[in-house]
Amino acid sequence: MNLPCILIPIIVGLICGILGYLLGKLNSKGDDSLAVSLQADLDACKANTKNLNAKISSLEADLAAAHAKASASIPKSFAADLPTAVFDSSLAAGILGKKIKQDDLKIVEGIGPKIEALFNEAGIKTWYDLSQSSTEKLQSILNSGGENYAIHNPSTWARQALLAFEGKWQELKDWQESLLGGKE
Repeated sequence: MNLPCILIPIIVGLICGILGYLLGKLNSKGDDSLAVSLQADLDACKANTKNLNAKISSLEADLAAAHAKASASIPKSFAADLPTAVFDSSLAAGILGKKIKQDDLKIVEGIGPKIEALFNEAGIKTWYDLSQSSTEKLQSILNSGGENYAIHNPSTWARQALLAFEGKWQELKDWQESLLGGKE
């Protein structure tokens, strides 16, 4: 009588073990298909991201071209209406401690004679022009000049030029004292 009592739990245990093994196998096959499905979704997302980045680059190029075209089409009579600030050379010299010429780009910390010439060739000839230029445009001009120019960081130059254009000499001087080669 003891033998059937021992055999029943052993047989039930074997049957449960076999069923557990089979169920585990079935579940693991489902996980593989899920992983494949998720990988396919990830690949589709990556391809979509690549397409969107290409579209963004194309739109940015179109925008830059349209901006250049619009800038080139400004009539001379309108160009005369661009804002002008009254330049006081004696006030500038008194605050900065050196004689300043109007629209001298070298007043900007980080710009020397060669970079000024490079900007002048690119059409940036005044403080106002420089103040209206994006950092990306300035860096592009520097990059086109070669590696000796490309190493410069023009991130503060437009703001410095705006302060000069507006005649805010004390603010410009205070800010430039905290800069190192035109960089914050």
